[in-house]
Amino acid sequence: MIGYRQKGIIMKARNYVIGVGVVLSMSGCASISPSVIPENLADRINPNLTFEQIKNNPTAHHGAVLELGGEVLSAKRFSDHTRLMVLQLPLKDNHEPVTDRTQSRGRFLAIYKKFLDPATVPPGTRITMVGELTGVREEPLDEMPYAYPTFSVLFLKIWPPAAPSPYWYPYSPYFFYWGPYWGRYWGPYPYWYWW
Repeated sequence: MIGYRQKGIIMKARNYVIGVGVVLSMSGCASISPSVIPENLADRINPNLTFEQIKNNPTAHHGAVLELGGEVLSAKRFSDHTRLMVLQLPLKDNHEPVTDRTQSRGRFLAIYKKFLDPATVPPGTRITMVGELTGVREEPLDEMPYAYPTFSVLFLKIWPPAAPSPYWYPYSPYFFYWGPYWGRYWGPYPYWYWW
């Protein structure tokens, strides 16, 4: 027969084993998501270079490889490439661009050398790309000239449309109301007369 002291030790050991098992199984849920960027390009990306630095001094960084994200403003097909005009947006931890356009630091042009049908990247499509800075192209933006940093696309990821934020009705349902006209009842007034 097992004494109380031995039962306590067995219970502690069992609880310890269960706790370790729970921690180990939950650690698998917290693993880092795989990168969308191919490994051969990830080594070439300069992580210290920002879009603002490129925009302010593009000639000093000619040939630099960057990971950029944004929202497509327009796409135009030419005989040998497709040109994307992109509103730059910061990237989240999973390399997906944020949806808040106010966080943008400007625009850039992405030259995609392979065939890309503009219908597959309509305005509003969010993309992540790895591109090599090839220069600057000045084009009009409304009534002013704008210097677009131009990138040759090495990798392009097209993201599905972002899910809309759920709308929550801010008020409680009427049947939970507790007040002088409803009394302690949940639901309509319990009597057939109103006076």
